[in-house]
Amino acid sequence: MRRFLQLILLRPVTWMANKFSSSPQRDKVHLALDNLLEEITSNPGKHGEPISFDPASDKWIVFSDQHKGAKDGADDFMGCEKNYLAALDHYYQQGFRFISLGDNEELWENTVAAVRKKNQASFKKEKLFLHRNSFFKIFGNHDLFWGNDPLAPWQLKRIFGTELRILEGLILHTRVNDQEINIFLTHGHQGDAQSDGNWFSKWFVSNVWGPLQSYLRINPNTPACNEALKTAHNSIMYGWSAAKKSLILITGHTHQPVFESLTHLERLLKQLALARERADATEEKALLHEIARRRTRGHQDSYESLEKLRPSYFNTGCCCFSDGDITGIEIADGMIRLIKWTSQGNTSVRMVLEQRSLEDLASQLSA
Repeated sequence: MRRFLQLILLRPVTWMANKFSSSPQRDKVHLALDNLLEEITSNPGKHGEPISFDPASDKWIVFSDQHKGAKDGADDFMGCEKNYLAALDHYYQQGFRFISLGDNEELWENTVAAVRKKNQASFKKEKLFLHRNSFFKIFGNHDLFWGNDPLAPWQLKRIFGTELRILEGLILHTRVNDQEINIFLTHGHQGDAQSDGNWFSKWFVSNVWGPLQSYLRINPNTPACNEALKTAHNSIMYGWSAAKKSLILITGHTHQPVFESLTHLERLLKQLALARERADATEEKALLHEIARRRTRGHQDSYESLEKLRPSYFNTGCCCFSDGDITGIEIADGMIRLIKWTSQGNTSVRMVLEQRSLEDLASQLSA
């Protein structure tokens, strides 16, 4: 019976969940990002802080949207936990600093006590970064509790064994070849009418979607390299970042990986346009095959617009994909990388999906 209900209810239930969890409004999103950036810049402290770093020696890993749950049928993180733990082991050993960019815990569907009890292994790994003063925890909409509940500091101390400051954003500042670059990091839910503190969305997820998802055992998070163009929310956040000079915006929230303002499909489309310009029939054929394999339709008009995009917006993706993969953003060795951790047999393997030097980005974004 469960299998039958999965088949008939997957699409309508997922559509309802998406409808009630995201409704971005361009002006509100842009205003919220403007206000947060200004607050962190002019009044560092409560909402966040600027941090200077050396791109040649300092190393950062950014993961978001783990949605750690209660190890039940509604727990999207459960299937990704193995890769997440392996990734944290790697980054700790390599001396990375860790930014957890919001929605780390699924507190719309679960109590803090349940999440704490069922995720001891993950908290233990995160604690290692904290004890080395290399852990930065930013709240999102699904774990807004950490940012606004008076009991949050007490609960965090129970989990991590020490006090932990919760932020809304960070600005990583550096210079590359005398060119300034600011990397602004925040979860990305700000200004989203359905996500930014909306009581009905929280009620729907807690009382309708959560129990139904638990029974049906549905994970709606499609694999990282899917067939989608940017979501409306990602496009709105790109528009904000593109208007800024010498600034990179990194968010989570949408669960859709974006690198240099492009999703995986959009990068394929851009490569196809370039292959056609070069009259490279072999590459064109290969790209058309790959695009067709992803079952895309009606994107032929996108080529020109993709050529004009500024490489100003990045999205971590998430740590709760239905195939067990996790994605994140690395900043290390003078590079910024979109990485994926995936299972190959019993081993978790790191893969670099895209990378670009900060020097190149600084040059393009200063124009």
